[in-house]
Amino acid sequence: MAADGLRFTQSYATAATCTPSRYSLLTGSYPWRNPAAKILQADDPALISKEQRTLPRTLGKAGYVTAVIGKWHLGIGNGKLDWNSSIQPCPLDAGFDQSYVMAATNDRVPCVYLDGCKVDNLDPKDPLQVVYAEDNPFPEVPTGKANPALLTMKHSDQQHHDTIVNGIGRIGFSKGGKTATWDDETMTEVFLNKAKDFITDKVDQPFFLYYSLHQPHVPRVPSPRFAGSTEKGPRGDVIAELDWCVGEILDHLKAQGIDDNTIVIFSSDNGPVLDDGYEDVSNSRCGAHKPAGPLRGGKYSMFDGGSRVPMIAWAPGRIKPGESPALFSHADFLTSFAQIAGVNIPTSERADSLDMSEVLFGKDNVGRENLVTEGIGAKTVMRQNNWVYLPPTEGPALFAGKDIETGCSPEPQLYDLDADIGQRENLAEKEPERVASLEALLDLIKRS
Repeated sequence: MAADGLRFTQSYATAATCTPSRYSLLTGSYPWRNPAAKILQADDPALISKEQRTLPRTLGKAGYVTAVIGKWHLGIGNGKLDWNSSIQPCPLDAGFDQSYVMAATNDRVPCVYLDGCKVDNLDPKDPLQVVYAEDNPFPEVPTGKANPALLTMKHSDQQHHDTIVNGIGRIGFSKGGKTATWDDETMTEVFLNKAKDFITDKVDQPFFLYYSLHQPHVPRVPSPRFAGSTEKGPRGDVIAELDWCVGEILDHLKAQGIDDNTIVIFSSDNGPVLDDGYEDVSNSRCGAHKPAGPLRGGKYSMFDGGSRVPMIAWAPGRIKPGESPALFSHADFLTSFAQIAGVNIPTSERADSLDMSEVLFGKDNVGRENLVTEGIGAKTVMRQNNWVYLPPTEGPALFAGKDIETGCSPEPQLYDLDADIGQRENLAEKEPERVASLEALLDLIKRS
């Protein structure tokens, strides 16, 4: 994709964590506008309402069949969740025609697939129960905290030591649902085959597929095909597996004869992280490699390493290969894809989404004038042109146990990204007027 597509050097997820950035991708809205748009548990209510404009709902009006396959993590149900019956709202209520997902993340219970609004392959004689609490409500079910000898992957924090599933401690407690429990080693191919099947079934009509890969999210469990395939440990192996999946999708499009009429976007929902709750040798095997490249910070951070993410637009014959410095926000997918599909979205319903279709096709190398991102805890950052402003923010300077700088500081921070991509020279004292201007702009956007 990188060789044949358009590589973006200034593409931003709206947040440095998964749930809020995915919320923006599908709704076009900055996540801090919805106070509930934070990292969710598996039983937290759906973030997206049935009435809300979304990317799949918009494309559906243009005749597209839509599907989400892979990681969801945008909440399901209404707060009174029964995993053993039809779950509503579910991703179908966000505008998708088809859905095959994990409810939240691979490190949270329940470790089951949701097919539409129901748990796939669930035996009614073995009901599924899920509880998020401090103490284990199911003492008969082993936990990583009480039974560390049963773990095949040790945890490195105090979150990932609850119910053990497939030898791995997860966040949260669960009981039952044995026939529905996923196999971590086969998860990649389960989702990949579902994605291929959707493409094959819809080959003769317009479709939109949100293929949400779970790798390299923790716990990093590569399939036997990729275990040990790199020298970087499980993290390296699952990245290689992810890369293979992308290639499989591109090859499948070619095999179906629709590669010349399909746009593929590859990107990430946040910046990189090495130790994210499990001891999987990611730090020790990383060596001199810097996952965020020249950027400061990583996942969770207010610095650019948290939300400035890789992005490639691939469409042979329609998008010329190359590199684009255009400023782009994932919030822009809503309006941009609508424009490409011929759907006119009223300005009042675009939220924070701008039409960047010309950017995606390489016809505009400037893109946005400004955008807002956030670190963990909805701590917002203002970027305008080449300048980025971090307001004074309470909190530790270093994310405990992650070896990632948060960006929190009692003092305002201002960086010139053209001259200082690593955000090392704070120019706030030298540029008080620019600080005041960016602070006022951030306040204006928040009040709009």
